[in-house]
Order: sequence, then structure tokens, then C-alpha cells
Amino acid sequence: MAYTQLSVEQEGRVRVLYLDRPGKKNALSEQLAAELVSALKEADADASVGAVVLTGRGEAFCAGGDLADFATMATKSAPELHREGAVSSELFQMGLRLSKPLIAAVNGPALGGGCGLVAMCHLAVASETALLGTPEVRVGMFPFVIFPLLMRAVGPRRALEMALTGRLLSARQACEIGLVHEVFPAERFVDGYRELAARVAGFSPLVLRLGLNAYRTALDMEINQAMDYLNTLRVIDFLSEDLREGAMAFLQKRPPEWKGR
Repeated sequence: MAYTQLSVEQEGRVRVLYLDRPGKKNALSEQLAAELVSALKEADADASVGAVVLTGRGEAFCAGGDLADFATMATKSAPELHREGAVSSELFQMGLRLSKPLIAAVNGPALGGGCGLVAMCHLAVASETALLGTPEVRVGMFPFVIFPLLMRAVGPRRALEMALTGRLLSARQACEIGLVHEVFPAERFVDGYRELAARVAGFSPLVLRLGLNAYRTALDMEINQAMDYLNTLRVIDFLSEDLREGAMAFLQKRPPEWKGR
């Protein structure tokens, strides 16, 4: 599929999605949100893809919503606003739907919805030059759609503090609260996220799929139910071809040849 505000590259088993509106600091338009949903679904269905990276073209990761669009909100009808919101909601639920690891590579400012994209991803790394935050309160908004993702990423009270103060975090501060997992020097950033993505993409597709299933399901379950459910996934893993192959490869000191089953 051809995209107008998104560009796609693949190296090995890593699919890289670039938010490609550098003149707008990769602000999230309705079009870009729809293209991201489509591209993520395509990557998830493609057997050649082992992991997906989300990053930005130019100096920004994503500056959030386009303020020019916000200025016209009051002129739209409630059904129009609800439809546009549904596109955003679908996008920010993609991290909970994908069966493959999704990695945010935060190359620059990730603000508002851009910060939500970071919280949506399963793993997140950042350049030391990045800034992250939810400054919507400064222009009369609250980060409603991304707030559940922030609460899961950094905890309820920290998410509320971010939303109520609108303060921006350095990459190091974001790492300290768990919003990103690792910070790279600017000159090492691209190599760093590519190495991480290639490493993750090289593991068993079945195990990655089961692990992500375990993660998203256990988050919403009572602990005893979660333990029972995860034991079922454990049985599936123990009976898999990939576990047998992984064990044999380890014993024979060779790279495993995953089958994904």
C-alpha cells in the first residue's frame, strides 16, 4: 500500500515505520493515524517481519496533534469529532493487538499523542536529545485517549502528574520512570535501536506471540486467573517445535532455525 505521511523500510526481519511529516514535526493528522493503523496491521500479518520499529523523519519523533486542527474543533459536529476520535483510539490500541514486538525509537520530541505512541509500544529507546511529555493542558486539553497507556507505562500517579503539569521530561528522566527503557548517545542512536530490533526479531515468532499475549491478558486479569491462563500458554510453549529446536541448538552450539510453531 502507498502511504503519503508514512514511509516504510525493511532490513532483515525488522520493519521500520517512519512518521514522515518532518515539516510538521510529524504531528498526528487523521491521515497519518489511519496510515499507521494500516501499516501496523500489514506488518503484523507479514511472516517476513519479526519486529516493528516506530520512529520519525527529521528532528522530531512526533509533536502530537496538529494545533491547526485543534483550532477548528469547535466548528465540527459531535459525530465528526467522534469519528475522528475513533481513528485515534484504534491507533492507540494497536500495541495491545499486535502479535509482534513494537519498538519506539524516539529520535526527538515526543509530545502529547507522540508520547502516547511511546507508551503504546512494547519497548522504547530514545536518543539523549529527546524530550517527552503531555503538554496538552497548556492549550486547554487533557490527554484523554492516551491516558490509560500512560498509566500502564509509568503508574497512575506519575501519569496524572505528567498530565496536570504539562512538564517535559528529558530522555534520562523518562528512562528513570520507565517510559523508555534505554537512552543512547545521539551518535549511537540509530545503531542502538537497530541492534535491539534485530536481536528481538531473531527470537522465536511463536514465543514472542505467546509472550505478548501473556502480557496484555495478565494486565487485565485477577492474579489467580492470570496464573491459570499463563500456565496454559506455558504448556503450549513446552509442546512447541521451537522450544525443542531452541534446546537442541543450544546443546549443539548453533543458531536455532525457528519454525514459528
